[in-house]
Amino acid sequence: MRQKKILLLGGLRYLLPVIEAAHNQGYHVITCDYIPDNIAHKYSDEYYNVSIIDKEAVLALARRLQIDGIMSFAVDPGVITAAYVQEQMRLPAFGPYESVCILQNKDKFRNFLTQHGFNVPKAKGFSSIEEALSESYWYPWPVIVKPTDAAGSKGVTRVDSLKELKSALECAFEHSISKRVIVEEFIEKQGCSSDTDSFSVDGELKFVSYSAQRFDSDAANPYTPSAYSWPSTFTTDQEAELTSELQRLLKLLGMRTSIYNIETRIGLNGKPYIMEVSPRGGGNRLAEMLRFATGVDLITNAVRAAVGDDVTDIEQKTYKGHWAEVILHADRAGHFKSLVIDAEFYQSHVIQTDLWIKENDPVSAFKGANDAIGTLVLKFESESELKLALARQKDWITIELK
Repeated sequence: MRQKKILLLGGLRYLLPVIEAAHNQGYHVITCDYIPDNIAHKYSDEYYNVSIIDKEAVLALARRLQIDGIMSFAVDPGVITAAYVQEQMRLPAFGPYESVCILQNKDKFRNFLTQHGFNVPKAKGFSSIEEALSESYWYPWPVIVKPTDAAGSKGVTRVDSLKELKSALECAFEHSISKRVIVEEFIEKQGCSSDTDSFSVDGELKFVSYSAQRFDSDAANPYTPSAYSWPSTFTTDQEAELTSELQRLLKLLGMRTSIYNIETRIGLNGKPYIMEVSPRGGGNRLAEMLRFATGVDLITNAVRAAVGDDVTDIEQKTYKGHWAEVILHADRAGHFKSLVIDAEFYQSHVIQTDLWIKENDPVSAFKGANDAIGTLVLKFESESELKLALARQKDWITIELK
């Protein structure tokens, strides 16, 4: 029987558990992007220097290699390319190409939500700074300005007044692949927003999770997530309403079997909002965290689905305790010296330390997800214990720079 081939777009660290899962399933793993030194390429069976946003080039590569499946796990720019290749080669697909294009474009996604009666912030997309400035009369301050097609909080700025708008637009355009940005109403939230992964089988949500997404107000970009915890701060009723709306969305779009990275929040008005849905695993090791917390292996099943094999053991399970992930980052640019964790705290709560850099390596101020230097996996016995630890991180952890 021929060994199945899976093409993974990108080469980031977050692909390492995906490559491991694929190898455990006996698949031949191919990676591609235009950065040969990316870490994931060291672990794949083959690497090709092809830009993941060049749909036709990736399609030509996929046809030549006769792949059985394609994924863009935790790599947002490759999702549309993966969907295109799936459709052109009639490979197992997470949904129709046109639906994926809607989900992957913040402008189109907001319009789709509005047309189908979902709760949605006021928003509009623009192709130039001048166009966006000319329509500023309707902006419900504060607003969020962001690229329509970037991930990892890159180019995202909260704007509280007109005088701050131009610089925010310049930043968003700089990070947009298609040179289009969106200006949208900032939805003040109840509790914490959620950013975590879920899974559908034949369009039916079989595993849904909600997290508490947390931020470092002292970071260079205070809108880059710095920690996550499970369970969420939502009520049972709020989670049920969001799940119902997410299921309605997937049905409208004709989505199939896929992992999803989903961002949601509850507004101060009490309404649930679906902020983003992407048919890929999230960055920041979210699917790995869910495996720690519930035992459900979304990564292996996403890999199996990509090559047309049956998914197994995808079912809703409760969290085994209170879990948190801290995104290690520096407050300023410099050179890394050491990570210091209080010994008693480490003994009681640290399940895993994943440090990505070594002494003397350069580090950047925390402006986006790509500025992270590692993660901590933590477990607590109670919500109050978890909240206290995350609120007082400086009491038990120090990142020393030279």
